Parts: sequence; C-alpha cells; structure tokens
Amino acid sequence: MSQQVPISTVYVQNLEERVGLDALTEALKLLFSDFGTVIEVVAKKNLRARGQAFIVFDRPENAENAICEMQNFEIFGKPMKLAMSRTKSDKTVELNCTNDELATHKRHRQAEKDKRKALEAADSERNAKRGVATGSESRSAKLIKPSGLKSTSATTSAIIPDEYLPPNKIIFLQNIPEEYDIEALSAIFGRFDGFREVRLVPGRKGIAFVEYDAEQGAIAAKENTAGMSLKDKVIKVTYQRQ
Repeated sequence: MSQQVPISTVYVQNLEERVGLDALTEALKLLFSDFGTVIEVVAKKNLRARGQAFIVFDRPENAENAICEMQNFEIFGKPMKLAMSRTKSDKTVELNCTNDELATHKRHRQAEKDKRKALEAADSERNAKRGVATGSESRSAKLIKPSGLKSTSATTSAIIPDEYLPPNKIIFLQNIPEEYDIEALSAIFGRFDGFREVRLVPGRKGIAFVEYDAEQGAIAAKENTAGMSLKDKVIKVTYQRQ
C-alpha cells in the first residue's frame, strides 16, 4: 500500500541559512498554504540540510502547482529552487497507510540513509588518502626539481574540511570555555550511549576529545551538540581526524 501512495512533497533549495528555523518554517507554511493544505514543513539545522526544506501537501497536484507558481520566488532575499521530492514523507505514509506499513517505510528510509552515509564516508576516506599521496609526490618533486624553476602542479594536498570527516567513535571539541573541565563536559556528553571518557589536551585551552564505545554514540553526540552554546561561546563538534 505505501508504495502506491503518491509523492506530495516539494523539495526546496537555496534558502537563506542565517534565518532561524522557526521563522523559516512559519514563512514557508504561510507562502505555500495558498496552494492547498500544508500538512508539514520540515527543515533542519545540521550542516548537510542547511538551506533546504520539505513542504508536505495533502495532495500531489497541490505540490505540482506550488512548484510551477513559486519557482524562483524570492524569500528572505534568495530565489527558491523547487522540485518534487524523490521520496514520500513519513507524514504522507502515516496518513494513508497502516502502522505496520509506516514502520516498514521508516526502516527502509533509515537503511537508505545509512547506506548513503557509508558510501560518502568511504569516498571521503579514499579522497583523503589520494590527497596525502599527491602531497607526498609533490614534496618528492620539490626535492629533485632544478633550482629557479617553479612547479606547475598543485602542491596543496586535498584535505577534508573538519565538517565532512567520516564518522568514528571519537569526537573533537573546539572553542570550549575555560571553566568547563572534565566533569562538566562529561555531564554533557555522558548522556549518549557508549560514553567512555573526556580527554583534555595538556597545555592546550579550549579543546578536548570525547570517546565512545562505537560510532553510534559519537554520531548521536555530534548531531545533538554541534553548535551548542556554552557560556558565551559556540562550541565546534567534529569527528577526530584519523
């Protein structure tokens, strides 16, 4: 039954990332309500989802009309890029299917998400290794090239930004207020499954490592604490670079 339910969701891109989620979702619901009943507006603040949202309508034709009429419409100073979502929303399945079918739909969606994350992590790791190898070759070339000649190849290795490092069981904290010691940080990060310890770095202020038994605990901790404010500082939470 869930496979027969039509997609009724508009995928929105190019939204202003600096606007708060509450203001953004309220504005989107107000705008798109002109085209039919908006069941739900989904927007998230994590890095990968910034600037995007999903508008769930009650009927697919309403979603299609909204795309035709609102394509490139400016909101918060930026033109929206609209398309039909490639998957059905949980809310659409919930309203049209049984609880068992909804549970199956959610399991399938999560499995696809996990598979995508694993592939992206593998790609990132391959690119990182390729970048290290390229950097080594460049350094070797520097040693043997004649003096006075400039290298024609890029000498900067391809290093993955912290935000895109693949998941592992250790997260790296930056910009921590000086008042936060091991006990205070353990109170925050110890609530996630598999917590093992917090490690401060001797002689280095504002940074720490938090280790978990498995990736799942680190993933949950990162997703729930990234961008958290401690005192007057916003902490940065990434995976440990390996």
